[in-house]
Amino acid sequence: MNIRTAASFLIAAALLVSCGPKQTQTAVEERSEIVETSPISRSTISRVLEFSTTLQGYKTVNISPSVTGKIEHIFVEVGTGVNQGDMLVRMDQNQYNTTKLTFANLGVELGRIEALKETGAVSDQTYDQTKLSYEQTKESLAFLEKNTFVRAPFGGVISAKNYEDGELYSGQPILVLTQIATLKALMSIPESYYPDVKAGMKVDIVSDIYPDQVFPGTIEIVYPTVDATTHSFQVKVRIPNSSRKLRPGMYVHTKLAMGKAEAIVVPYQAVQKLTGSNDRYIFLDKDGVAERVFVQLGQRFDQDIEIISDQIAEGDRIVTVGQAKLVDGSKLNVVKEN
Repeated sequence: MNIRTAASFLIAAALLVSCGPKQTQTAVEERSEIVETSPISRSTISRVLEFSTTLQGYKTVNISPSVTGKIEHIFVEVGTGVNQGDMLVRMDQNQYNTTKLTFANLGVELGRIEALKETGAVSDQTYDQTKLSYEQTKESLAFLEKNTFVRAPFGGVISAKNYEDGELYSGQPILVLTQIATLKALMSIPESYYPDVKAGMKVDIVSDIYPDQVFPGTIEIVYPTVDATTHSFQVKVRIPNSSRKLRPGMYVHTKLAMGKAEAIVVPYQAVQKLTGSNDRYIFLDKDGVAERVFVQLGQRFDQDIEIISDQIAEGDRIVTVGQAKLVDGSKLNVVKEN
């Protein structure tokens, strides 16, 4: 290659380098994406809040007598249904029997002293001391009777048994009694709904075990504080369960009707998810240019979904087809406006 040929080659290469990027950039700038759009409008929807939770026995109590000692007999097994007042456990009776005899003797003694007091044969001090001993022993006897012959405080089912007859009771609950004729569930609801949720509101309960059956519940308590971490508050739902179909520990879905509301509802496929996060966004057509707007998701309606954002106004046009290939600022070629 001679010097003249080499020089010509270098000049041509330089011209190619200087022109190439500009041509490529111009091609990108002039490129437009084919999309379809639809106008955004507000719709009246039936607001329903849906949550998942775990059922609990409405009441659960540990059967734990206040006296230690040997367990004479346990009258129930796990799964036994009991009524209020049924005998559950009989503890060692020695202390109870001793106190019962003492109380009987004090009753006789008090009667004798009362008779002598009327004749002035005993002092008021002696009478008062005997009366006090009698009343204290009476209270002790009642306490021992309650904790020696342990009865069910309410109707329910024995859900745990930790001892057998003859074992020494040492503090761990002998039994656990759970009420299942009525159940409860705790629901965490976003704080934005706090002004609208009231005690007495109805809740529908659905279990995957009985998919075609709806069990009624009622909000019994709205807790007065909001969790600063989750920005939600709890409600307690009371669930009648006379059929015993539902059981504590079951996973259920709940629906709380909140009445009618105005909302922006768009096709579900128009909403995109930001890679690597749970953030959601849509694209609006702003004078032929794509504008990305982040949104919060609300209630789902089959193929549509509610979106929430203060950057969206009624009349804006949302990209409904072709949005997957857009970036913020893309030029749009709208081929169909629904």
